[in-house]
Amino acid sequence: MQLKTSPAPFLHQETSVSEIMRQVLYALIPGIVVYVYFFGWGIVINIVLASVTALICEALMLWLRNRPIRPFLSDNSALVTAWLLAMALPPFVPWWATVLGTAFGLIFAKHLYGGLGYNPFNPAVVGYVVLLISFPFEMTRWPALASLSGYYPGILDSLSIIFTGQSTSGLTLDALSSATPLDTMKTELTQFYTVTEIQRNPLFSTLGAKGWEWIGGTFFLGGCWLIYKRVITWHIPVAVLGSLFVISGFFVMIDSDLNPSPLFHILTGGSIIGAFFIATDPVSAATSNKGRLFYGVGIGLLIYIIRTWGGYPDGIAFSVLLMNMAAPTIDYYTKPRVFGHE
Repeated sequence: MQLKTSPAPFLHQETSVSEIMRQVLYALIPGIVVYVYFFGWGIVINIVLASVTALICEALMLWLRNRPIRPFLSDNSALVTAWLLAMALPPFVPWWATVLGTAFGLIFAKHLYGGLGYNPFNPAVVGYVVLLISFPFEMTRWPALASLSGYYPGILDSLSIIFTGQSTSGLTLDALSSATPLDTMKTELTQFYTVTEIQRNPLFSTLGAKGWEWIGGTFFLGGCWLIYKRVITWHIPVAVLGSLFVISGFFVMIDSDLNPSPLFHILTGGSIIGAFFIATDPVSAATSNKGRLFYGVGIGLLIYIIRTWGGYPDGIAFSVLLMNMAAPTIDYYTKPRVFGHE
């Protein structure tokens, strides 16, 4: 007799996939609120665009695959993909980029592999990487902090910039754009400035990048909530952030003038949201506790390698995708001992 089981994610408590995904959405809300405070309403508009696109693509693919639409549409997995992708995009990225990235992630990285539980790669990360490689100009135009630029875009301004490329007052996106802290740090290090000299830039604060440390802190609290609710385990976030801290600390001990501090790497960019919300995807990540530690350490090391020597200022997405490919092998070699076997 062949035992039939449902596809991943496999839940160890009496909780539905819908409830698990809903808890993830709840945990993201505090970080989104702080994000809006520092960068304006563009992130909310991107979330709405991505959510609508994700639900439409999910329903369309379920219909084409002759699957029941209502149960799968209400499991909230498409919304989680949409929210994570939207938060990785620049707040004022053109509307078509948000729609294209979301559609690609849902269709090509999820449903063409068989739907939830069968996708080897995180759909949100796939959508982001496709946009980053295909449209690097649009994907690198981040706005300056409102506290530094003196301009805080409201809802109407944000809508105008996203759909037309300029604000209601005539300001173009180029006039509002600024280099990100990670990009600034990486570029100026290649120009032989020291870390201390670079951090005199108003973009930076004592611990990391101004504004980003608060965004990362609220996502950290949301991640701790997910651990408390047993939606995720501590293994992957601790392994990602711990390995990133250790390797960056090692290079700081070698030369602190040319290597940013471990706290800078953790509190700047997407390190925290990547560790708690993206790398912990129950389908594409390693499944055993020991495997999760190896999986997380690999992501942390790759983030540092890409940030330091790669062609991109942040390496979260590429690190997760590379370790998604390694997850089956990690699971194979870290299978827990079967009960009763010596």
